[in-house]
Amino acid sequence: MFASPSMNEVPQILIASESGISIRSFGDISDALGACLGAAGLILTENDLAREFFDLHSGRAGELFQKFINYKVRVAIVLPDAEAYGKRFSELAYEHKSHSMIRFVRSKDEAKAWLNT
Repeated sequence: MFASPSMNEVPQILIASESGISIRSFGDISDALGACLGAAGLILTENDLAREFFDLHSGRAGELFQKFINYKVRVAIVLPDAEAYGKRFSELAYEHKSHSMIRFVRSKDEAKAWLNT
């Protein structure tokens, strides 16, 4: 059962790999969102994401972005080299470098710093 943080508790940042969260299918997106409600945000690395996530035609990135934005849960995606996934994905990552809800960052430290703001 989900318990919301009390007024004295600081919402925690969830790190996907430490929280049993991975995005391998569309169903995983809703499961991940449910696990993150009440958290300060979620940190995903490329290892937490199916290869299809990086193929924009699959719709997985768009679905994840839309659901997390709708529920106002911030997501930091650690991706040291977005260009490794092609020009279109690199453009998407660049467009989200300063997004208020979904950010691509280069390290977990950068992700934590952003999510703690």
